Amino acid sequence: MKYILMMNTMRAGQGVPNWARGDLQAHVAFMKKLNMELHESGELVSAEGLSFPDRAKLVRAGQNGTPITDGVFPESKEFLAGFWIVDVETPERAYAIAAQASAAPGPGGAPLNMPIEVRPVMSAPPAEMM
Repeated sequence: MKYILMMNTMRAGQGVPNWARGDLQAHVAFMKKLNMELHESGELVSAEGLSFPDRAKLVRAGQNGTPITDGVFPESKEFLAGFWIVDVETPERAYAIAAQASAAPGPGGAPLNMPIEVRPVMSAPPAEMM
């Protein structure tokens, strides 16, 4: 079954951009290693990091479908920093991967213990909705 693991991280304007270079390099190396392990095990479907909230826009359809944008939102308390889509046998395996990602190193190598939201990816609406 496929799951999306969403990495929510610290307040915009704090955290990663202010880390020492070595701490940032260790964090990136950890994430690359995790992605490589998931790829080699055949569990990784996709993984992406996202830009910071100061680059985000909310978009709604206006008249005639014209996009109306709102934002940027640098004041966000937490934000979606990235995600993985994994294809695993059990929810417990998705939780184990999320826990591993959560423990990515931060300043001084200490585990960040970031919240990772895990949700099943639906291939179709649930039967009770049809």
